[in-house]
Amino acid sequence: MYTIEEFDQQKTKILKYILYQKRTEQQIRKKFESAVEENMLEDIIEYLKEAKYINDSDYIEKTVQNFILLKNLSIKELQYKLITKGLNKNDIEDYFYKNKEELEEYEIKSAKNIINKKINAIESEEIKQYLLKKGYRMENIKQAMEE
Repeated sequence: MYTIEEFDQQKTKILKYILYQKRTEQQIRKKFESAVEENMLEDIIEYLKEAKYINDSDYIEKTVQNFILLKNLSIKELQYKLITKGLNKNDIEDYFYKNKEELEEYEIKSAKNIINKKINAIESEEIKQYLLKKGYRMENIKQAMEE
């Protein structure tokens, strides 16, 4: 067992870690598993979830929105980046299913951006292959090339 003081001390440490940059539950577990006693870590994580400091669904949404603003990625690449953060695959799939249209438009726009950057340097067939390797869907590539 642990004291309230120990709990508060560790909770504050973890809270600082989260407030510095949004984190997933998995990232928090990994970072503190060796530093914080297991039962206490579970209790702190539960406390922080209830207080809405840890919310993996929000994390997915915010992360995807940031990628949409800053990067040219395929839907597959977006999913992979979220999986590597230790997020639940079902939560990721739910988000992508609910936001399918917006993500399809984003993938087409990303493909267009990449095509426009590479069109003068390499053949369109090579660009198509490049996009396929990066996980873009063929119908989105075709639509981007037509526009």
